[in-house]
Amino acid sequence: MSLLQLTHHMPLLPYWRLSGFYFFYFALIGAFSPYWTLYLQSLNFDSLQIGLLMSLLLVTRIFSPAFWGWVADYTGKRARVVQAAAVMGLATFCGFFVGDSFGWIFLFMLLVSIFWSASLPLMEAITLSHLGERTMHYGRIRSWGSVGFVMTVIGVGYVLDKIEIFWLLWIVLGLKIFIVIFSYQVREKEIIGEVATFHHSVRQICLRPEVMLFLCTSLFMLFAHGVYYTFFSIYLVENGYTKGFVGWAWAIGVICEIGIFFLMPWLLKHFSLKLILVFSFVCAIVRFLLIGWCIEWPLVIVFAQILHAATYGAHHITAMMIIHHFFRGRHQAKGQAIYSSVVYGLGGAAGAVFSGYTWKELGPDITFSISAAVVGISLILTLWKMKSIHTSINTPV
Repeated sequence: MSLLQLTHHMPLLPYWRLSGFYFFYFALIGAFSPYWTLYLQSLNFDSLQIGLLMSLLLVTRIFSPAFWGWVADYTGKRARVVQAAAVMGLATFCGFFVGDSFGWIFLFMLLVSIFWSASLPLMEAITLSHLGERTMHYGRIRSWGSVGFVMTVIGVGYVLDKIEIFWLLWIVLGLKIFIVIFSYQVREKEIIGEVATFHHSVRQICLRPEVMLFLCTSLFMLFAHGVYYTFFSIYLVENGYTKGFVGWAWAIGVICEIGIFFLMPWLLKHFSLKLILVFSFVCAIVRFLLIGWCIEWPLVIVFAQILHAATYGAHHITAMMIIHHFFRGRHQAKGQAIYSSVVYGLGGAAGAVFSGYTWKELGPDITFSISAAVVGISLILTLWKMKSIHTSINTPV
């Protein structure tokens, strides 16, 4: 189905408003995630300090999304919560212009992260609510976020080759302003509860063995990505690559991610969600080993980035469909918040802190190898314990 057909068949879907928010939200990530560690390095912080600071972006995801998700589901005003978080995120980011000591940066990264982590789980819930049973088209909206990421990660990389790293603060500030603007364009979507949903509490859903297993394997996947998100840019620059190449390396992965978003409806017709998960884990193992041991070969690094289509793109869409299936009606925002808290918060934060230690003590190659081994645990658990997941999310998983 083409984009025009999609918008024609779903005239009530605020396609461009949702897409616009995703565009600038992930454009911000494209400017922040690959280059913020370089800014921290310019402040003479060591690897352990950088790992600790970057982990704050993930530590706050352990508790912040759960709190904001509860507020959103309790009030029924998910869009209002997104708007408030965007405004407060902009306000707290201004603190970085005032001081640059470790304690000061720590404080404001904590504050910025609390509000930043509120938006995406709620936007995922809002978007999936607008889509209803047409969740296979989620990737078409989400792909605009990837487009925003690609544009900024490439552009900022080239810009930072010409100007001082301090100007990154102004770039991020501008993108945060656009996020505030587009947050006020997002329409609320009435939550239509299902009868079955109201007979089960969130706790009962989370304690289902298949839900616990899925959250566990996803947690390991994000733990393994901790070193990638924290040290990949530093690793490339330290091995002689330019910031322009750093931008393209990140962009290649996300360009391939866009492709998988558009391919997912076809893939879901031919492969089970379990098989897609298994494939994403295998690709992640290969990817981390290549990055860890073949950093001196640019073509190998490019190939490793192509695998991002599976290690993030395919895994993320599959995860969103599974979570949307388990947490219905009034539990939608809480379900997204729980996934974000457990997987990105607990898993990602632990991975970032752990990699900060092993990077310094054991070296990059061993650190990436450990990540590959952790993904291997997810692969084994999925093959051994997870039941076959049907391609239709309307069928019990």
